[in-house]
Amino acid sequence: MFWMTRRSLVKCLDQARIVAAIESAERATSGEIRVSVAPFFWGRVDRVAWKAFHRLGMDQAAERNGILIFLVPSRRRFMVLGDEGIHAKVGQDFWSDVAACLQASFRRGAFTEGLENGISLIGERLADHFPHAGEADRNELPDHVDFGG
Repeated sequence: MFWMTRRSLVKCLDQARIVAAIESAERATSGEIRVSVAPFFWGRVDRVAWKAFHRLGMDQAAERNGILIFLVPSRRRFMVLGDEGIHAKVGQDFWSDVAACLQASFRRGAFTEGLENGISLIGERLADHFPHAGEADRNELPDHVDFGG
Protein backbone atom coordinates (compact mmCIF):
# COMPACT_ATOMS: atom_id res chain seq x y z
CA MET A 1 0.00 0.00 0.00
CA PHE A 2 1.56 3.29 -1.00
CA TRP A 3 1.50 6.25 1.40
CA MET A 4 -2.05 7.46 1.73
CA THR A 5 -4.26 9.14 4.27
CA ARG A 6 -7.57 7.74 5.40
CA ARG A 7 -9.33 10.63 3.66
CA SER A 8 -7.70 9.84 0.31
CA LEU A 9 -8.46 6.13 0.71
CA VAL A 10 -12.10 6.91 1.50
CA LYS A 11 -12.29 8.91 -1.73
CA CYS A 12 -10.89 6.09 -3.86
CA LEU A 13 -12.82 3.22 -2.25
CA ASP A 14 -16.04 2.22 -3.97
CA GLN A 15 -18.02 1.46 -0.85
CA ALA A 16 -21.02 0.14 -2.80
CA ARG A 17 -18.83 -2.49 -4.49
CA ILE A 18 -17.30 -3.50 -1.14
CA VAL A 19 -20.72 -3.88 0.48
CA ALA A 20 -21.91 -5.89 -2.53
CA ALA A 21 -18.85 -8.17 -2.17
CA ILE A 22 -19.60 -8.70 1.53
CA GLU A 23 -23.26 -9.45 0.82
CA SER A 24 -22.30 -11.89 -1.93
CA ALA A 25 -19.74 -13.69 0.25
CA GLU A 26 -22.17 -13.91 3.15
CA ARG A 27 -24.75 -15.61 0.90
CA ALA A 28 -22.37 -18.60 0.81
CA THR A 29 -21.40 -18.65 4.48
CA SER A 30 -22.81 -17.95 7.91
CA GLY A 31 -19.57 -16.08 8.64
CA GLU A 32 -19.65 -12.34 9.25
CA ILE A 33 -17.21 -10.12 7.31
CA ARG A 34 -16.43 -6.46 8.02
CA VAL A 35 -13.97 -3.88 6.70
CA SER A 36 -12.65 -1.07 8.91
CA VAL A 37 -10.46 1.85 7.82
CA ALA A 38 -8.55 3.47 10.69
CA PRO A 39 -7.20 7.00 11.01
CA PHE A 40 -3.55 7.61 11.84
CA PHE A 41 -2.65 6.58 15.38
CA TRP A 42 0.44 5.94 17.46
CA GLY A 43 1.00 2.52 18.91
CA ARG A 44 0.78 -1.05 17.80
CA VAL A 45 -1.46 -1.84 14.85
CA ASP A 46 -2.44 -5.25 16.23
CA ARG A 47 -3.75 -3.76 19.49
CA VAL A 48 -5.85 -1.15 17.71
CA ALA A 49 -7.10 -3.78 15.24
CA TRP A 50 -8.27 -6.03 18.08
CA LYS A 51 -9.98 -3.05 19.75
CA ALA A 52 -11.84 -2.38 16.49
CA PHE A 53 -12.71 -6.09 16.27
CA HIS A 54 -14.40 -5.93 19.67
CA ARG A 55 -15.89 -2.44 19.12
CA LEU A 56 -17.59 -3.69 15.96
CA GLY A 57 -18.98 -6.74 17.75
CA MET A 58 -17.06 -9.19 15.58
CA ASP A 59 -16.80 -11.50 18.59
CA GLN A 60 -20.59 -11.51 19.04
CA ALA A 61 -21.47 -13.72 16.07
CA ALA A 62 -23.30 -16.84 17.25
CA GLU A 63 -20.76 -19.24 15.73
CA ARG A 64 -17.79 -17.00 16.62
CA ASN A 65 -17.01 -16.76 12.90
CA GLY A 66 -16.43 -13.06 12.31
CA ILE A 67 -13.56 -11.78 10.18
CA LEU A 68 -12.35 -8.19 10.14
CA ILE A 69 -10.17 -6.65 7.44
CA PHE A 70 -8.53 -3.72 9.23
CA LEU A 71 -6.79 -1.09 7.09
CA VAL A 72 -4.41 1.60 8.32
CA PRO A 73 -3.56 3.54 5.16
CA SER A 74 -1.34 6.13 6.87
CA ARG A 75 0.86 3.33 8.23
CA ARG A 76 0.69 1.24 5.02
CA ARG A 77 -0.56 -1.72 7.06
CA PHE A 78 -3.54 -4.01 7.19
CA MET A 79 -4.54 -6.97 9.31
CA VAL A 80 -7.05 -9.75 8.84
CA LEU A 81 -8.47 -10.90 12.16
CA GLY A 82 -10.76 -13.84 12.81
CA ASP A 83 -12.70 -14.96 15.84
CA GLU A 84 -11.98 -18.15 17.76
CA GLY A 85 -14.53 -20.25 15.85
CA ILE A 86 -12.57 -19.68 12.65
CA HIS A 87 -9.18 -20.28 14.22
CA ALA A 88 -10.37 -23.69 15.34
CA LYS A 89 -11.17 -24.72 11.74
CA VAL A 90 -8.74 -23.05 9.32
CA GLY A 91 -4.98 -23.26 9.20
CA GLN A 92 -2.29 -20.66 8.68
CA ASP A 93 -2.54 -21.12 4.91
CA PHE A 94 -5.99 -19.52 5.01
CA TRP A 95 -4.66 -16.33 6.62
CA SER A 96 -1.59 -16.24 4.37
CA ASP A 97 -3.73 -16.66 1.24
CA VAL A 98 -6.11 -13.86 2.23
CA ALA A 99 -3.23 -11.51 3.11
CA ALA A 100 -1.45 -12.27 -0.18
CA CYS A 101 -4.65 -11.67 -2.13
CA LEU A 102 -5.17 -8.28 -0.50
CA GLN A 103 -1.53 -7.25 -0.71
CA ALA A 104 -1.22 -7.99 -4.43
CA SER A 105 -3.96 -5.50 -5.29
CA PHE A 106 -3.08 -2.94 -2.61
CA ARG A 107 0.47 -2.64 -3.97
CA ARG A 108 -1.00 -1.58 -7.32
CA GLY A 109 -3.29 0.93 -5.60
CA ALA A 110 -6.35 -1.17 -6.49
CA PHE A 111 -7.94 -1.05 -3.04
CA THR A 112 -11.56 -1.72 -3.97
CA GLU A 113 -10.53 -4.60 -6.23
CA GLY A 114 -8.27 -6.01 -3.53
CA LEU A 115 -11.04 -5.89 -0.95
CA GLU A 116 -13.50 -7.49 -3.38
CA ASN A 117 -11.05 -10.30 -4.14
CA GLY A 118 -10.12 -10.81 -0.49
CA ILE A 119 -13.74 -10.83 0.65
CA SER A 120 -14.64 -13.30 -2.11
CA LEU A 121 -11.80 -15.61 -1.07
CA ILE A 122 -12.89 -15.39 2.58
CA GLY A 123 -16.47 -16.24 1.63
CA GLU A 124 -15.42 -19.23 -0.47
CA ARG A 125 -13.15 -20.66 2.22
CA LEU A 126 -15.54 -20.02 5.11
CA ALA A 127 -18.36 -21.75 3.21
CA ASP A 128 -16.46 -25.03 3.66
CA HIS A 129 -16.54 -24.72 7.45
CA PHE A 130 -19.49 -22.40 8.03
CA PRO A 131 -22.03 -22.96 5.23
CA HIS A 132 -24.95 -20.58 4.87
CA ALA A 133 -27.93 -21.83 6.88
CA GLY A 134 -30.57 -20.79 4.35
CA GLU A 135 -33.63 -19.04 5.72
CA ALA A 136 -32.44 -19.59 9.30
CA ASP A 137 -29.26 -17.59 8.65
CA ARG A 138 -29.48 -13.94 9.52
CA ASN A 139 -27.03 -11.13 8.93
CA GLU A 140 -25.75 -10.57 12.47
CA LEU A 141 -23.52 -7.56 11.72
CA PRO A 142 -23.82 -4.60 9.35
CA ASP A 143 -22.04 -4.87 6.00
CA HIS A 144 -21.05 -1.21 5.56
CA VAL A 145 -17.40 -0.10 5.69
CA ASP A 146 -16.48 1.22 9.14
CA PHE A 147 -14.54 4.49 9.37
CA GLY A 148 -14.74 4.78 13.15
CA GLY A 149 -11.10 3.92 13.70
